[in-house]
Amino acid sequence: MSRPEFDKYAASYEVLLKDPVRDRFGGGPVFFQERKRDLIQAYCRRHGLLTQSMRYLDVGCGKGDLLALLRDDFAGVAGCDPSTEMLASSENVEVRRQTDSGRIPYEDGEFDFVTAVCVYHHVPIAERAALSREVNRVMKPGGVFAIIEHNPYNPVTRRIVSRTPVDANAILLKPSESTEILQQAGFALQEFQYFLFVPEFIYRRVGDALEQRLGKFPLGGQYAVFATKNDSRAR
Repeated sequence: MSRPEFDKYAASYEVLLKDPVRDRFGGGPVFFQERKRDLIQAYCRRHGLLTQSMRYLDVGCGKGDLLALLRDDFAGVAGCDPSTEMLASSENVEVRRQTDSGRIPYEDGEFDFVTAVCVYHHVPIAERAALSREVNRVMKPGGVFAIIEHNPYNPVTRRIVSRTPVDANAILLKPSESTEILQQAGFALQEFQYFLFVPEFIYRRVGDALEQRLGKFPLGGQYAVFATKNDSRAR
């Protein structure tokens, strides 16, 4: 098996992500992870999910930053990633290396909530359906799967991605592609929204209310699709 692409980025990952536009918008990588945490927490509140009794998996978890932010929200958190070097930086969370791109290293029906955050644009198009079926396999019936991706309709996002070394091989997904992937893998769509409309200094003042109102407009820097596993697929 060839060396995972992100092994060579791990030591300088945060530096490689730096971009003058991105940095002015978010002030650093922490804000972008916190926005995803806030998005997930808000979804769980709206749907009355009792996360303290749920198991959470982050597919393509990298250094485990999002897992660390959500660790106290769930009964248990876990992650997987092809890159040993990225996983080496994760602390106080369960992580496993995904040695086979076509298999997630967990058992059937282990998880209630799964995310894939800016993962699919690194997955070859021909392998995306298989990854989605694997997510379905490790989830409990009725569990929630969230795909979070860069928004290709946002010209600033496209510009940043085009000059970011870690995204050199990225192929961005339109929202319609993400929803189709989910439906073909046996998920029922629940919610869709764009986010990252306003920079950090505004978000810190007004919270999520403004972004919620803007969520249907295709100008946010990223988007999120939430879907549930159909019970019929688990039988």
